[in-house]
Amino acid sequence: MTVNTKAIGQVRREKISNANLLMYISIGIFAAMYLAGILIWGGGFRKPQQIFDILNNYAYLIIIGCALTIVMITGGIDISVAGIVALVSMVDVMFLKGRLLPAEGMSDGVKVALAACIAIGIGLAFGAVQGALVAYLDIQPFIISLAGMFFARGMITIVSVEPMQLTVQEEPGILDIIQHRIEIGFLGSPNKKGVMIPARIEIGVIIAIAILFIIAVMLRKSRIGRNFYAVGGNRQSALMLGINVKRTRFTAHLFSGLLAGIAGFVFMMHNVSGNATNATAGEMDAIASSIIGGTLLSGGVGNVIGTFFGVMILATIKLIVTASGLTKPWWQTITSGAMLALFILLQSVVLANRGKKVKLPGWMKLGKG
Repeated sequence: MTVNTKAIGQVRREKISNANLLMYISIGIFAAMYLAGILIWGGGFRKPQQIFDILNNYAYLIIIGCALTIVMITGGIDISVAGIVALVSMVDVMFLKGRLLPAEGMSDGVKVALAACIAIGIGLAFGAVQGALVAYLDIQPFIISLAGMFFARGMITIVSVEPMQLTVQEEPGILDIIQHRIEIGFLGSPNKKGVMIPARIEIGVIIAIAILFIIAVMLRKSRIGRNFYAVGGNRQSALMLGINVKRTRFTAHLFSGLLAGIAGFVFMMHNVSGNATNATAGEMDAIASSIIGGTLLSGGVGNVIGTFFGVMILATIKLIVTASGLTKPWWQTITSGAMLALFILLQSVVLANRGKKVKLPGWMKLGKG
C-alpha cells in the first residue's frame, strides 16, 4: 500500500488560514528582529526586562489594537480609540485627585475601582453612539470615528485645560495600588554592582494579556466572533445566512469603545497623568499593529494574537532605531511607515499566491445570529 505524501502535504497546507499564515509571518519577523537586536546591539536586548518594559509601555496599545482588529475584521475602522484613551486618563486622574466628583470618605481601593468603572462607562458610551450611527444609519465608520476622535480630544480641555498628575505627596495610597509591579526573580539580571534585580511587570500588562486571550477565544469559538468574520468577508452572504449584520457591526463598535475605555485606565495606571496630548497617534499605531499582525483593511481576515506581535514589532523597531544612534524622532516614524508598507505589500503577495478570493478559516462554520 502506497501513501500519497504529496496529497497529504497539500491538505495540511490548505488547513492554514490566511489569518493564521499572516500571523505566523509576523511572529517570525518579530523573532528575527529581536534576535538581530541581541546579536548586533546586545545591551538591553539581552535582558528579559527589555521585553517586560515593552509590555509595560505598550499595554494600552495592545488593548486598542485588539479593538481595531475586531472592527477591521467586520470591514470597518475606528480612529477614535486614542482620543477615548486620552479622555479616560484625564477624567480618571481628575476623579482620583478629588477634583471632578465627590469622593470624600472613600478608601483608595474604592476610588481606583470607581475610576475603572468610569473608564468602562465612557468607553461604552462612545462605542454605543458610534456603533448605532454606523450600523443603523449606515454612516461611514471613518467619518463617525473621526468625529468621535475630535469630540474626545475636545472634551479633555473642558475637563481640565492644564495637565494633571498624581503625586506621591497628595495621592500616595492610590499610587501604591495602580503602580504596583509584580516581581519575577528568576528572570532578573544583575546591575553594575552585581546585585540581582528582579524583572518587574505592571498590573496593566496582566489586564492587557487577559483581554488579548479573551478576545482571541471569542473570535475563534463564539457565534458573535464567527459573525464578525462573516460580515467582514461578505455582508450580502452573511445576510443570506441569517446573520443580523447591523447588530453585528454595532457590537463590533461597542467592543471597540469598551476596550478603548479599559485601555485609557491602563494608560493612566502607567503614566499617572492626564493630558490632552496623551496617546497621540495611538490610533495609527493600533491600525498599523493590526495590519502588521495580519488583519486586512478589506475585512474578513484578522487575528488578535497577530496584532500583539504587531505591537511588539513596532516597539522593537523603535528600540533598534534608538540603539543605532538615530535619536531624531522622525527616524522612528520613517522606519515604522516603511515596515507598514512592507507588510501591506507582503499581504498582497501572499494572498495573491493563495488565490484572489480570501477564504475564511476552516473552523468557521457560520451560524445564525
